[in-house]
Amino acid sequence: MTQRCLEIRLPERGREILKEVLGERVPIWSWFDGPDGSSLHRIVVAADEVESVLDGLQKQLSGDISFHAVVLPVAAVLPTPQGEQIESPSDEEKAQQARRIAREELQATLRASVEGGPVYRTTVVLSAIVATIGLVQDSPAVVIGAMVIAPLLGPNMALALATTLGDRKLLRQSLVRNLEGVVLALLSVLVLGLVYEADPSIGELAARAKVSPSDLLLALASGAAGALAFTSGVSATLVGVMVAVALLPPLATAALFLTSGEFALAGRAAMLIWANVVCVNLSAVCVFLWRRVRPRTWWEQRASVRLAHAALIFWGASLLATLAIAWWI
Repeated sequence: MTQRCLEIRLPERGREILKEVLGERVPIWSWFDGPDGSSLHRIVVAADEVESVLDGLQKQLSGDISFHAVVLPVAAVLPTPQGEQIESPSDEEKAQQARRIAREELQATLRASVEGGPVYRTTVVLSAIVATIGLVQDSPAVVIGAMVIAPLLGPNMALALATTLGDRKLLRQSLVRNLEGVVLALLSVLVLGLVYEADPSIGELAARAKVSPSDLLLALASGAAGALAFTSGVSATLVGVMVAVALLPPLATAALFLTSGEFALAGRAAMLIWANVVCVNLSAVCVFLWRRVRPRTWWEQRASVRLAHAALIFWGASLLATLAIAWWI
């Protein structure tokens, strides 16, 4: 498991609290005492232990303005830690840690994906252009290039995390960013559709004008893999997920068919977009729940459970409806 460096600023009483929180752990630990009685601590721990350390400190110091914590990545540690642990964690603790990064780190990573701004909007437009050219030229390599850019994957993962944690602010941001991305991509392809004509016989277009059970299974598996990659902090895995469940190629397909007057095919491509969104969010929420990603306090946990259950019901019903419509048409 990867490691993290915690930089923690504590009030005078905080050192004993930190010792109590660390318990039998034997981390790499150094500190500097300040003139006002506060202290700055640097601790290197396994990434899956960060959440338990931060939760323990926040439980006793959350109201103290002198308490601050920063989580930093660790490239390497010399000499290599031997992983001494005087007491093995209980089965419950192992289940809670589940070899994942801390809740706060996961939130920060996905919150960055919904910040928006000129870079996000430009990325969406460029990805839409690349996807459109790849589709009309029937070039899988070019379409894969648009898939790898995948600007809409992050906002959808953020949406799944927001419903899992009951984070309403992140929920609003992810919905806005998803809507913004879809509208921008749609407008971009509609403009390109004035130049390029959608030929239903083109293989890349025809493949995205239908929804099959294998498409749904692919999206479910890819959404689960994406959530696992985010919670494990393994960003390299995301490239495969981006290619497998990219949303822009079917979106571009729908827009191209729309400008060409192929409304039935455009509707089927739009169904594939919705099916991918449903499956990604459904499987991602399930994985986040399985990985014990949940708020720190009990009242936040109670609220998040209601929102997560509502999300599961909504996405599950949407999946069944999509299957029924796909079977009917």
